[in-house]
Amino acid sequence: MNKAHVTEHLRFALDEQLNTAKIAAQTAHDTATHEESIAETQYDTLGLEAAYLAQGHAERVNECYKEIQLFEAIYNEPVTGTIAISSLVCLEDDAGTQKWFYLGPAAGGLTVDIKGTTIQVLTSGAPLGQQLLGKQVDDEVSLTLGDVKHSYDVVEVL
Repeated sequence: MNKAHVTEHLRFALDEQLNTAKIAAQTAHDTATHEESIAETQYDTLGLEAAYLAQGHAERVNECYKEIQLFEAIYNEPVTGTIAISSLVCLEDDAGTQKWFYLGPAAGGLTVDIKGTTIQVLTSGAPLGQQLLGKQVDDEVSLTLGDVKHSYDVVEVL
C-alpha cells in the first residue's frame, strides 16, 4: 500500500465532501429565501424550517474546511513505526482478513477505495483509534462491540 496514494485519495474525498456540502447549503439557502417560503399565516413554518436547514448546512461547510486544514497539517508526518495520527495501518483479524485504517485528526468514518481495498479514517476518539495509538507491528488490539470481542494484529504501519 502506498501512503502517498492514500493521502491523495483522502484529499479528493474531503474535497468532494466540501463540494457536496456547499451545494446543499446553497440549495437550502435558495429554498429559505424563495418567495414561496414566505409565511402566509402564523402557522406556516416552511421558511423558518428552511432557514434552520440552511444554517446547519453552512455549519457543515465550515466543518469541511476545518477538516481539510487538519488533514493538510498532517499528511507529510514522518513514519516512526509507532501508530500515531497520520499513520496508515493494516490490521488482521483472527480469520486472516485484513483491514486498512488511516488515523486522522477528523472525518472519522470517511472511506476511500483504492484498487479494491477500502481504507477507513479513524480518529483518536473512536474506540479502535484509542486502542491503536502507540501500538507497533505485531502488537495486538482488542475491541468489544456489544457482546462480541474482536481481536486484531497490527500487520503494517506506514
